[in-house]
Amino acid sequence: MFKKILIANRGEIALRIQRACREMGIQAVVVYSEADRDAKYVKLADEAVCIGPAASAKSYLHMPAIISAAEVTDAEAIHPGYGFLSENADFAERVERSGFAFIGPTPESIRLMGDKVSAKDAMIKAGVPTVPGSAGALPDDPAEIIRIGREVGYPVIIKAAGGGGGRGMRVVLDESSLLASVEMTKAEAGAAFGNPAVYMEKFLQNPRHIEIQVLADQHGHAVWLGERDCSMQRRHQKIIEEAPAPGIPRKILEKIGERCATACKKIGYRGAGTFEFLFENGEFFFIEMNTRVQVEHPVTELITGVDIVQQQIRIAAGEELPFTQKQIELRGHSIECRINAEDPWKFVPSPGRITMWHPPGGPGVRVDSHAYTNYYVPPHYDSMIGKIIVHGDTREQALARMRSALSETLVEGINTNIPLHRELMSDPGFVQGSTSIHYLEHWIAARKR
Repeated sequence: MFKKILIANRGEIALRIQRACREMGIQAVVVYSEADRDAKYVKLADEAVCIGPAASAKSYLHMPAIISAAEVTDAEAIHPGYGFLSENADFAERVERSGFAFIGPTPESIRLMGDKVSAKDAMIKAGVPTVPGSAGALPDDPAEIIRIGREVGYPVIIKAAGGGGGRGMRVVLDESSLLASVEMTKAEAGAAFGNPAVYMEKFLQNPRHIEIQVLADQHGHAVWLGERDCSMQRRHQKIIEEAPAPGIPRKILEKIGERCATACKKIGYRGAGTFEFLFENGEFFFIEMNTRVQVEHPVTELITGVDIVQQQIRIAAGEELPFTQKQIELRGHSIECRINAEDPWKFVPSPGRITMWHPPGGPGVRVDSHAYTNYYVPPHYDSMIGKIIVHGDTREQALARMRSALSETLVEGINTNIPLHRELMSDPGFVQGSTSIHYLEHWIAARKR
């Protein structure tokens, strides 16, 4: 097992990884930008190294600085967390070339699944159902693009092959706007991701967003740890996640979960990963795979009892998974609310100093956050300052616990989206469950009228 790990990230995930290391008796080194000098995880680290100014490009995305920090602190492995360089195959390759273990998949797996076209091809070969669409990237021939559009059937969605995070996609309702939409998406994709390739998929009308969490070791073993429902989204960004997914028969879920575990074995995947699907009319359609730990991993941890971050570390150290698929049992229900420093109705970021931070507590309540009273939320990064996660024997109990947790959470000095979460936890549509990915957008629009 590793004796020292460098955490190449910030915020709540840096603290989460730090806690996993502490439980395992591993020293944790954190890197930080000048803007994060007073962060909780910096104060609690065994060692901390400043790697640059506030700008991400000069700190958290600066590969040479991160590698140098690992070298000067004698770290043995690097954990990238999520975001930043976590799904950058070049970074994973550079880490391994420099003599460190990368706590994540191989560079080859990251490249394969990072390109949406190659990922879809790999899933088709592995027997995982995909959304009907073009066979690979769209050609340059306008006539052929029109033919593909007619074959797939409208509406369709044009997606960037190298996209992610809800960016690089455009819905096309009919043939009249197809060619212009393809050209615009290509231009955006080239500028944002350095890859202008785009592909076409059938646009599903009212799907749910369902994820399958997997773990795979370096010895040919792979398991799936249940599913998550991440349908409560705004502009393709998740706000609330829960597990298990309400209203979907277990037999259907078990079938898709087993296919995901099998796919991991076929592509030689290692580490933690998430298969993301759209679910509509009883069918699953693969959309992408995230080759890292997810923001929403705690809901899976609470219903399975598996520490996903610790398993990531053990897998990277060459250990075998300590359990089989038959030993994975789902217990109760878990819900997570992402707490963002933003106006709850205008969704404008709200950086600044937190003058009061009082997180909730009680049975079945977990808070993952790097915030504290007098902490300054910098304007340079993602607005998420924490997550409130609850667990109950039933979904009804989990909802009640989340309502209670949100009611006793006090954050002053900045705006947060807690008022939004409080309303949603009592909204009849959400309480009933099985909402589509469009539900929250429609709910917000109706509220403004």
